Amino acid sequence: MSKEAKTFESIGVAKWLCDSLTAVSITAPTEIQSACVPEILAGRDCIGSSRTGSGKTAAFALPILQKLGEDPYGVFALVVTPTRELAFQIAEQFRILGTGISLRLSVVVGGMDMMKQALELSRRPHIVIATPGRLVDHIRSSANAINFKKLKFLVMDEADRLLDDTFSEDLEQILSVVPKKRQTLLFTATMTEEIEELNFSADSKPFVYQCAARFDTVEKLDQKYVFIPSTVRDAYMAYMVRNDFSSKTMIIFTGKCRTAERLRILLRELGVRSTALHSQMSQADRLGSLAKFKSGVVPILIATDVGSRGLDIPEVEVVCNYELPADAADYVHRVGRTARAGRGGLSISLVTERDIDILHNIEGKTNKKLEEYAVAEKPVLETLNEVGLAKRVANMHLVDTKFGEKKRTNTEKHGGNKESKKRRKV
Repeated sequence: MSKEAKTFESIGVAKWLCDSLTAVSITAPTEIQSACVPEILAGRDCIGSSRTGSGKTAAFALPILQKLGEDPYGVFALVVTPTRELAFQIAEQFRILGTGISLRLSVVVGGMDMMKQALELSRRPHIVIATPGRLVDHIRSSANAINFKKLKFLVMDEADRLLDDTFSEDLEQILSVVPKKRQTLLFTATMTEEIEELNFSADSKPFVYQCAARFDTVEKLDQKYVFIPSTVRDAYMAYMVRNDFSSKTMIIFTGKCRTAERLRILLRELGVRSTALHSQMSQADRLGSLAKFKSGVVPILIATDVGSRGLDIPEVEVVCNYELPADAADYVHRVGRTARAGRGGLSISLVTERDIDILHNIEGKTNKKLEEYAVAEKPVLETLNEVGLAKRVANMHLVDTKFGEKKRTNTEKHGGNKESKKRRKV
């Protein structure tokens, strides 16, 4: 790609879309947008891979909206994404960029009223943005629930996640009902073998843009770790939150819903305002938590990996891995919530005696040696009694409320068809 400065006009974006971009102070395309938008407008299938925060959503939204503006009809594009929060975020970007046309879109995710969604789908929205499980629920509920016969675009956002075993059966069902003659667009922050080995339905090979290696992290991200005994992890986390990062916006990642909820209550007992984001919450509560965090009402979001992918919250200054993820790709997505769009950021990982092998695996795959973050031991140990009391209150609350016993209604289905990983045809 040419190194000379590009404009949206120079890569083929229509004037009405350029006006929409200018209205939200977006004046120049990013690298992935410069590379992919012209190819998609030319009718090619596309695989786009670049670091988090690089503008991947607009790279597929702009050409889709431009083609839609030329010939608006029925269900024009289907965007499939692995998490509900990301679906709503993509929808918002489509709404902002599509102000120049009478855009109709529908978000189809679990945890929301299925009848209301069915009514929206019956009105033939131009863009459908969906999580796989709920979309399949609609497909199975009625043969005519969604009319994809004239579908022009199929987009898989966070494609590496969609193509793993978790979504395999649902994805096969979706691919069976969309037309074979279409443009297929795959976007991801981490290129995987499953994506590279896909068989595309088109005769010609797809355009492939890869800006980063599979486990790359952004250069402006300062990655550190604190090595601590597992028995005092809560005390160290609480101390850093209340002292080192007291004036900063922060996401704390945990491995389980129960841990996220426990930490929320623990911090509340210690006088720290925070909110949670995990799959045991209702969808309304999840959206409410994100809104509070994005608007700055609360400075700390405690999340499981439902918050690690794609969410664009520009002002996040610190990401804390309360528990390290076993998969290096999940680590990359987590820490990618900070240092976005050219900004700096800091990630802190709490590493215990059980996590040393995991840390070495992450360092090996990201080709990045994490630096030790110094925390004075004495003041942390002085808080042990206070933190211990708050921890007991949090545990009692989880028991009293029977946290996790009631399964969510309308959950996303999780299958395990391992055969589908063999060069899946899209």
